[in-house]
Amino acid sequence: MVNRVIVGAHYGLRDWLAQRVTAVVMAVYTLIVIALLLADAPTDFAGWKAWFAQGWLRFATFLFIISLVYHAWVGVRDVLMDYIKPVGTRLLLQVLVILALVGYGGWALQILWRA
Repeated sequence: MVNRVIVGAHYGLRDWLAQRVTAVVMAVYTLIVIALLLADAPTDFAGWKAWFAQGWLRFATFLFIISLVYHAWVGVRDVLMDYIKPVGTRLLLQVLVILALVGYGGWALQILWRA
């Protein structure tokens, strides 16, 4: 009998595609923000607040934050699965990463919607 041991990040097309799509979303957002900054950069808090009060920019930033969190999760999970062999240690690190990413994402969204 052959026991199949899964030790790597072999999730296939879904995760490969997720990494590419989230990378494209983040790249497009970055280019848009750079263009906006070059065209009319806010100089004070009121300017930044007015800048992010625009619905489309707030939504684009929301997509960026969600993409960043998911992109980071897939990447860190793959690294942990490839290099951390003890299952308990790997699980603990994955849980800590999930909690950190959810916390960071929630904090970023709170800041975004409060502005």
